[in-house]
Amino acid sequence: MNAATAPQAGSEELQSAIDTLETIILGKPQQIRLCLACLLARGHLLIEDVPGVGKTTLAQALAHAVECSFHRLQCTSDMLPSDILGVSIYNARVGEFEFKPGPIFTNFLLADEINRTAPKTQSALLEAMNEQQVSVEGRTLRLPDPFMVIATQNPAEHHGTYPLPESQMDRFLMRLRIGYPDPLSEREIIRRSGQHPVETAPRAVSGGELLDLQEAVTHVKVDESIVDYMMKIVERTRAHAGLALGVSPRGAQAFYRAVQAHALLEGRPYALPDDVKALAARVLGHRVAPAMRSPLATRAASQTGAACERLIEEILSEIEVPL
Repeated sequence: MNAATAPQAGSEELQSAIDTLETIILGKPQQIRLCLACLLARGHLLIEDVPGVGKTTLAQALAHAVECSFHRLQCTSDMLPSDILGVSIYNARVGEFEFKPGPIFTNFLLADEINRTAPKTQSALLEAMNEQQVSVEGRTLRLPDPFMVIATQNPAEHHGTYPLPESQMDRFLMRLRIGYPDPLSEREIIRRSGQHPVETAPRAVSGGELLDLQEAVTHVKVDESIVDYMMKIVERTRAHAGLALGVSPRGAQAFYRAVQAHALLEGRPYALPDDVKALAARVLGHRVAPAMRSPLATRAASQTGAACERLIEEILSEIEVPL
């Protein structure tokens, strides 16, 4: 798949994936497309919302649409890093220790309620998310390709939780909220009670096709005027009076990849300012932190996150869009 033919060659597979996801997650086309853009950009996804709106189902559906391995990890306060990475067990028959890989050795890892596990265990994911490898007992082990961490958390409940630090948040390419469904979609969801739509939905993309599409993302052309536009947004977050923490260079790199992936998802071999505007709040909103003197700093975590995303939207409105 070359740069010129990538969007056209992958359009059928991508549309198939969208169709599959829309049969599982009803009434959320924007969230579905953002999830796919995150996957195409080789990013990791944080789904943050109240219980019962389909966070876990969306993560399962995204993994199901691709013919790859999948593990679900229910995070708890007593979970240890070895529960994620694996552990060596003595084999008496051969007289030596054998490494038993943990659930992280998969293509898709769903870390459900990630903020319920302790910081030491959360940090076990850092190397995996940034470098697609883990260090265990003095050895460095590569993870499968493709590899994606999909984490969920409930921002409204804080009892028994451990907020993700900025370094962990920066590893997630996007943070999404699902929200409540519209009345028609919710009526259909109610009628499905007792059924599990993920199990019956068809697979849409093979692992090999996904790798081809991820490679095609790197060939999407981003004009210098678009790069300048993105840089002005990033630089404004670093100088904004209401923010103590702006977007890092790693965040700027993630923003660039996400824009390329969104363009590919839209069937174009080139990026447009519309790609930037569609992604800015979702890619940058969780990478900034309010200044202590800012009214944002005194709000609950869920309110702060939404307010930071609105602030990114305000920054967008203040910067001239390239022609």
